[in-house]
Amino acid sequence: MLQLVYISTVVAAVDTAAILDVSRANNTRDRITGLLFCDGRRFLQALEGDTAMVERSYARIARDPRHRALVVLSRREVAAREFGGWAMAERVPGADGAAFTRRVEELVAAASPAVRATFDSFARLQRAA
Repeated sequence: MLQLVYISTVVAAVDTAAILDVSRANNTRDRITGLLFCDGRRFLQALEGDTAMVERSYARIARDPRHRALVVLSRREVAAREFGGWAMAERVPGADGAAFTRRVEELVAAASPAVRATFDSFARLQRAA
């Protein structure tokens, strides 16, 4: 099973609820799990599942005009899913930064140390923002 983690820059304001709705439908259909984190400026996402399905999903994401400058941070084979289900973390203005950081920690608890560190660091940066 392939796990791919990437980061990209948001081109314009995004409706994360709409993105999540479409992502849930696509990922359920393709049996992809992972985590999508959006802070309004960047997307950080982990995708995991059948190699062909993850590659197809990433190719679709790469063509999406809502973001640019995609960088793959990690691409590796995993024996089992590290993200048990599809989830999304989003920090909204005025939200409790500590609660947000705890939520991200919960979502990445089963991930490899490197993937967990990537998401935890990103969440902590947002907590300080």
